[in-house]
Amino acid sequence: MSTSNQSPVPDIETLTAQFQKLNKRKIESERDLVNAEKHLNDLKQQAQDEYGTDHLDELKEKLEQIKTENERKRAEYHQTLEQIETELTKIETEHQATDAS
Repeated sequence: MSTSNQSPVPDIETLTAQFQKLNKRKIESERDLVNAEKHLNDLKQQAQDEYGTDHLDELKEKLEQIKTENERKRAEYHQTLEQIETELTKIETEHQATDAS
C-alpha cells in the first residue's frame, strides 16, 4: 500500500496544539451563544414591555401601524403649518394695506 497521496500524520505536540486551539474556539463559541441568547431574551422582554408582544409578525404589524400613524400626523402637521403660513400672509397683506393708507 502506498501512502504517497496521503499527508503525513502530525506529531502529538501538533495534534495537542490543534486540539487546544479548537477547544478554545468551542469555549468562545459557547460563551458567545450564551451572551446572544441572553441579549435575545432581554430584547424580547423589552418588546413585551413596550409593545405587549415579542412575536415578530405582531411587532411588524405594530411597526406598520406606527408608520401609518406617523405619516398621518406628519400630513396634519404640514397642513397646520400651511394654514398658519396662509393666515400670516393674509395678516401681513392687511397690515401693509393699513400702513399704506
